[in-house]
Parts: sequence; structure tokens; C-alpha cells
Amino acid sequence: MKITIIYDNYPFDSRLKTEWGFSCFIEGLEKTLLFDTGGNGEILISNMQKLGIDPQSIDAVFLSHEHWDHTGGLGDFLELNQKAVVYLLPSFPQNIKKSIENTDNKYIEIANPANLYEKVASTGELGTAIKEQSLAIETDKGLVIITGCAHPGIVQIIETAKNNFEQNVYLVLGGFHLGGYGDNELKKIIQQFRKLDVRKAGPCHCSGDRCRELFKEEYKDDFVEIGVGKVILVNGK
Repeated sequence: MKITIIYDNYPFDSRLKTEWGFSCFIEGLEKTLLFDTGGNGEILISNMQKLGIDPQSIDAVFLSHEHWDHTGGLGDFLELNQKAVVYLLPSFPQNIKKSIENTDNKYIEIANPANLYEKVASTGELGTAIKEQSLAIETDKGLVIITGCAHPGIVQIIETAKNNFEQNVYLVLGGFHLGGYGDNELKKIIQQFRKLDVRKAGPCHCSGDRCRELFKEEYKDDFVEIGVGKVILVNGK
């Protein structure tokens, strides 16, 4: 399985544009999937092209939550891809659903934990004030969990995925929503990661600089530095 970071506010590949938001492309499974669409469609498509990713080749779009920095590129993407199924939450606003209905694409509402296709599943809708779903992918090394902003709480998301799929967690990557947290709070969360046996961590987007520094100190070689253009390979064995 190959995960390519297409959109993020942290740099990695100097050819690509950075901007507040998040999106990644997942391939090597039964279907190809775009996780979130960043905040700006022009940047999303430009970065895809520079990475050699054909928007028309993507089978599905997974939207973690309704915020603009995760859904802003959807319209531009759907102009180039009329076949992708969009997975979103029932709580999404009508204007986003209408924008999909006005295309040839279909959307599927996910409320509860659900398999999307082989080895790929949604945690279901989590949270109260800001509802969000995360992606859980089964690999031979354990679960790979991808989060958009982790508004419901990054630890709760991991616990939910572990309980739902009864696997150890190999990698958690994405927005952890810890930007305003102090060192003591961050260290407690990092220790919760350890107690949950999370092997690798890749915080980006809204995680915060200090969060990334402390995770890197703790996880050392198992810290995955995420930025736009980063490629993560998770081999079968």
C-alpha cells in the first residue's frame, strides 16, 4: 500500500504548494481512494499533476468532516472525475451534498462503523460539536489510521478503531488537532499512544509544531515526518 500526501500546510517536496488543509491518496488496495480534498482545488489538482496522479483514476473520495480545509477541493476534483463515489457523514450540510448531486457522482452517507471495500473501513461518525469519521486500513503490519482533524479526540479515534477492528495499530497519521496544547498535555497524549501500542506516528496539518517535536523525541525512528509530497509505503510483510 502506498500513501501520498497531496495537500498539507507542512512542506516536504519543494515542487509542490503548501496550504492550510489536508489530503492524501491511497493506492495498492482493491480501489484507489482520495482522503479529503484540501481547501483549494487549484492547489489540489496542481499537486496531483506534479506527483503524476491522474484524478480520473481515483475510485472513491473519503471526506472526514465538513470543514472547508478538507472539502474545499471537492468541486474541482469532481469536474475531472465523474465516477468516484464520495463517502461522507449524514450531518454534512446540504450545500456539499447538493454539489455532488449536481454531478454524475454519487455519495454514500456513513453513520456507523462500516467497511467501504476490502480492508478499508470508516470508524463511523464520532464526536458531538464537530462530527468526524476517520479511515482504518487493515494491513499485515496492523491498522493504519488516517485522521482529518481528530476533532473528537485523537485518542478516542484510536481506541474506537482498535475496538472495532480488533487489530494492533501500526501507524496513525493526519491532523491530531493538538496545536494549542502545552507540553504536559502533549506528553500525556503521547503516553496514551504508547499504552495503545501505536507503533508509528505521523502528525501533520493541525497537530502543531510542538506536538510534532515531542512525538519525534519519543518515537525517534518510528516518527513519520509528514508534509506535502511525502510517500509512505506499508508493505505486506
